[in-house]
Amino acid sequence: MMQPGVSILLRRARSMAILGLLLAATACASVELEPAPDYAASTPDLVDLQETYLQAGLGETRFQPEDYWHLLLPIVESQAERFRVSSIGESVEGRPLRRIDFGSGSIPVLLWSQMHGNESTASRALVDVFAYLADRPEDPRVRSIERELAVTVVPILNPDGAARFVRHNAVGIDINRDARMLATPEGRALKAVRDDTKALWGFNLHDQNIRTRLGSGDRGVKISLLAPPPGAGITSEPNQNAKLLASVIADSLRPLVGSDIARYSESFNPRAFGDLITMWGTGVVLIESGGGLDDPSKELLRAANFVAILTSLESIATGSWALADRSIYEGLPPNGRGIGDLVFIGGSIVLPGSAPVRADFAVRFEDPLARLDGTISEVGDLAEVEALEVIDITGLFYLPDAVALSHEHGPYLRIGDAASGVIARDPEGRQVVWRLEEGRRNLVERR
Repeated sequence: MMQPGVSILLRRARSMAILGLLLAATACASVELEPAPDYAASTPDLVDLQETYLQAGLGETRFQPEDYWHLLLPIVESQAERFRVSSIGESVEGRPLRRIDFGSGSIPVLLWSQMHGNESTASRALVDVFAYLADRPEDPRVRSIERELAVTVVPILNPDGAARFVRHNAVGIDINRDARMLATPEGRALKAVRDDTKALWGFNLHDQNIRTRLGSGDRGVKISLLAPPPGAGITSEPNQNAKLLASVIADSLRPLVGSDIARYSESFNPRAFGDLITMWGTGVVLIESGGGLDDPSKELLRAANFVAILTSLESIATGSWALADRSIYEGLPPNGRGIGDLVFIGGSIVLPGSAPVRADFAVRFEDPLARLDGTISEVGDLAEVEALEVIDITGLFYLPDAVALSHEHGPYLRIGDAASGVIARDPEGRQVVWRLEEGRRNLVERR
């Protein structure tokens, strides 16, 4: 179930939307072009639909790929005449790679998600999208998409990474850096699907680091968008079209995420799938879901992906994307600097047999949303260090435990070691205030 705080966020977002009707669009050269549709006007309706079709069982960012398919397959297989599920190979460890095809139109569209195993927001949203498409065949939006488009979805490209909630595949390769060499079975499968569909449009669905700031400011990025270039300093018609579609997405998401939308770096990477698929003639839009500590399950951004995907598909089906204002995308602030995870300031560090040393210390988490696998990243004067969370422990003492201090040449605090121990009111550690266990901070203060 959606957390109450996230539901409130969504309802506030709905109240921000501008009420109005979606203007009819036409791409015919013989007819004077209409103004660009107000995509934000449809966002409240789509948010309501996402709440209606929110699929239980994917309430957390981490899940096993088998559980994901156990939830999704019955939805699409119940209407085999409309949804076609087929194998596109196996992962390194033999997990199935699947594509789902929907629609009988002449415009091929390809969406792929979770090529990084620990980036699951869009994969979760896709289950909600399929639930809606399956249940509302007579909805005008669904009928338009199904009639005009041939949609192909690869929901989990990296199931081995997803099983461990890590970025890379089972042999440590970043699949999104395998577009040129095609060394991985997962990368070869995606290339084969793209070649088979000859997609005119592509959606590269990711999560980005929640530490990233918006432009030069202090706010975090909720969504970043990119129309990947087909080469260094090069543009193409598919690339220019993708910028228009990115503007459509940005417009539709403002009622949900406000102005916390950034533009991803437009530098060309000759190994990345988004860049090379653009080079091969597909107009690709990258959607990166950021986030913040106020929404650890990323339910708000799951809803944002639902809105972005359906708005995009509808705009492609109607041709209204051609009326979008490219300056919306081009005017997005860039992704800015990254900051740290957690800093404790004002306290002292106590090693066995040594006097307390006045020092701040920083913790970096492998998973900053779940606060898991924390390690000591810096020690000393950290008064100016930026972090997602800064805690003042003036007058308190950090006592690393045996796990953190266990080394061949005796106990010492080493950068990169586990953040494990207690923060106490006394240097002996008898009055515990905070406990760091295997990198997770216990939020219960002990008095």
